[in-house]
Amino acid sequence: MKFIACTYELHAPEILAIFNHAILNSTALWEYKARTLETMKNWFDAKTAGNFPVIGAVDETGKLLGFATYGTFRPWAAYKYSVEHSIYIHADQIGKGLGKILMLELISAAKAQGVHTIIGAIDIDNKGSIALHEKLGFTHSGTMKQAGYKFGRWLDFAFYQLILETPNEPNEN
Repeated sequence: MKFIACTYELHAPEILAIFNHAILNSTALWEYKARTLETMKNWFDAKTAGNFPVIGAVDETGKLLGFATYGTFRPWAAYKYSVEHSIYIHADQIGKGLGKILMLELISAAKAQGVHTIIGAIDIDNKGSIALHEKLGFTHSGTMKQAGYKFGRWLDFAFYQLILETPNEPNEN
């Protein structure tokens, strides 16, 4: 396995398939309808505009096994050192430790970019993701009850955050 920087041109269909599997089969994404290649173009454009990484893990054949990224937490200036992250794993790779490996890569990228806080919003029933975040030093920072509705039931999510020692010189510019 190796890590790559994913691009729309090379990886949009594979990322789209991973996203759509999560949308249609889980509460990892609180969306109802599958995404399209057009939505992927907009997604990649936003990642590029924000200088946000999309880190992919590929096998020896080049198949995308999963990816990790982050983006804007909230769109106001004072939040510029905080990001909300996402990690999605191909369905046949779940439970094999890839999430931890991708998260460590993402944390490294965040440190290099001077991010101070990495935030994850996790479905409260996703015990595996919560356990992973806690093992990596993320702390529970709040729960939003009945914040979403999917698959015929109300969903709660928990915020988890990891505070980094960056940036070296924060500013208000």
